[in-house]
Amino acid sequence: MLKLPSMTLSPVTRTLVELVRIISVNSSYEGGAGEREIATWVKGFFEQRGIKVWEQAVLPHRPNIVARLPGRNSQRRLILEAHTDTVSVKGMTIPPFEPRVEDGKLYGRGSCDTKAGLAAMMCAVASLHEEGIEPPCEVWLAAVIDEEFSFRGVARLCEGLTAHAALVAEPTGLRAVIACKGVLRWRIVVRGKAAHSSKSHLGINAINHMARIVLALEEEHQRLAARAHPLLGPATLNVGVIQGGVQVNFVPDACAIEIDRRLLPGETVDDVLAHYQGLLNALRAQHPTLEAFMEPPMLTDEAMETDAHSAPARLASTVLTEMGLDGTLCGVPFSCDASKLSRQGIPSLIFGPGSIDQAHAAVEFVDLAEVERAAEFYRNFILRFV
Repeated sequence: MLKLPSMTLSPVTRTLVELVRIISVNSSYEGGAGEREIATWVKGFFEQRGIKVWEQAVLPHRPNIVARLPGRNSQRRLILEAHTDTVSVKGMTIPPFEPRVEDGKLYGRGSCDTKAGLAAMMCAVASLHEEGIEPPCEVWLAAVIDEEFSFRGVARLCEGLTAHAALVAEPTGLRAVIACKGVLRWRIVVRGKAAHSSKSHLGINAINHMARIVLALEEEHQRLAARAHPLLGPATLNVGVIQGGVQVNFVPDACAIEIDRRLLPGETVDDVLAHYQGLLNALRAQHPTLEAFMEPPMLTDEAMETDAHSAPARLASTVLTEMGLDGTLCGVPFSCDASKLSRQGIPSLIFGPGSIDQAHAAVEFVDLAEVERAAEFYRNFILRFV
């Protein structure tokens, strides 16, 4: 339970409590209210403190919020970015929007992914403004929508955006991340021929042909394991959904699978799709009745890798080391908004409190001590990035 009165909580924790209270499930998911309410709250947070803030239209009733802290050099800009949406609450075993502080942890949907990072960024920016400290360069804090579904918030943010570094909040356990995998999702559909199961020779079994494809994809997954990125490990392939057949005594005339392929730096969407089209072509040559086609991708996001010797990466490592934390630069297997900022030409890092293992979990939580350290890191980085 939240045993302490709110006045005894730190500003960062109070902010996080209020953010978790707000239902901001992505509207593409079951029960999704969207980001309108949380956008209004974040905007009000900055307005109350006299910090310039505006809405950036993205989708109806789903805006990004951008706050600006002026710097001594207006020609240089640092982006702090965090998403405001969460995944659904389906399967949760705790009240999702009743934030609970217990044993130094805060529980609730979005507490880890990624309202903790957002709260830490907001309070870091607010503290500098309240103390009258002008950072070396201008700072934009962008609270964006739709990271949990199709990245439309960060795509809108990137339109015409220029900056010299970006810090993206995700649960990294207070590690500075310079590389993340990309993601490619698409469907393969097999067309067969329906027939009564008592005369199966008159039909073409789409499920049997799909089984051949799935086995070929499993062999492909094993092949991928032979090539590992030094920070990210190997690319992966997972068949996560299969649909086919009407009833047990019909020869199925259709079967579809959905594939999740995690990409490594250097892999392009076009090259990867062409490779799997070649795999289908080879199977078709062996099995003339196999009719399969790939649908256009449902989601594409190529991998990110920021130069470890870049100024933002070196500064992040230095700040963490001076804080007594692990300054070793690392990679993460998940994808996030950082890759889009990177493709905009902005050297981007991922950093935040919490563990990805708690993100989207039935019992989602974040260690509040990590949230406080994250705010300290963001503040220190802002003060030293020139």
